[in-house]
Amino acid sequence: MILATAGCATTPAAPALTPATLAQKQAQCAGKEDSWVAPAPPVRVFGNTYDVGTCGITALLVTSAQGHVLVDSGAPDVAGQIVANIRALGADPAQVAWVLSSHEHYDHVGATAQIMRITGARAAALSAARDQLESGRALPEDPQAASLAPFEGFPVARALRDGETLIAGPLAFTVHANPAHTPGSASWTWQSCEGAICRTMAYADSLSTPAADGYRFGDHPDYVAQVRRGFAAVATLPCDILLTPHPSASRLGERMAEGSLVDAGACRAYAARSEAAFDAMLARENAR
Repeated sequence: MILATAGCATTPAAPALTPATLAQKQAQCAGKEDSWVAPAPPVRVFGNTYDVGTCGITALLVTSAQGHVLVDSGAPDVAGQIVANIRALGADPAQVAWVLSSHEHYDHVGATAQIMRITGARAAALSAARDQLESGRALPEDPQAASLAPFEGFPVARALRDGETLIAGPLAFTVHANPAHTPGSASWTWQSCEGAICRTMAYADSLSTPAADGYRFGDHPDYVAQVRRGFAAVATLPCDILLTPHPSASRLGERMAEGSLVDAGACRAYAARSEAAFDAMLARENAR
């Protein structure tokens, strides 16, 4: 359900910011592309959407003249890096009004509590993940639960239903449940503009399906069906520019370098690749 909408054409001008170049980020992250904590400079993705995360974990700052929104925060030890990247852009961390979450694992939301204290921001998330984000612990039915480290929980001021939209000044973020990677997995879509050109940004949550030792998906047919619903949800996202919590999962750096960020079929292809990998994993599991 959409509570309200915000047209990109009426969005006030975002503050003038100075991101690093993609070449600068690639040089700093060379050999550390999958590191959760290796620092990376902030870069513009498109319009008012900036990646302020680490080399291997995405955190997105979406800016406006009326305040900013941070999408994911990274691992517990990187809160200072994320805030420093916001400042390095020329943005004021105190103007971050909301922090949104993809899924309830410490590598993507572990820094949220500290960033909220620093910025004064509130948290919004899919309602299915609220209890886990507030407690800092995964659901027992999460296939990775037995191997996950806890994180510092944080209060969720807005728990949204699937398809609901959070309005933050001129910004509008719609949440989409896609319970493949975790039971509370959520994707987010919004619009960013460069001049008169507006694109739908799709921050599609992780679709990989790792599990703790001893877990067999075949013993949990209801969860397997849930995973497939997650793939289907991502395949049908409005999607001009695909972003993912691990940038390598969507080849973000390579696509930026190639000038091929815009691809209306990217979310469908991402979901199809992920489902094929899941099917192969199930086949291996059944063969054992």
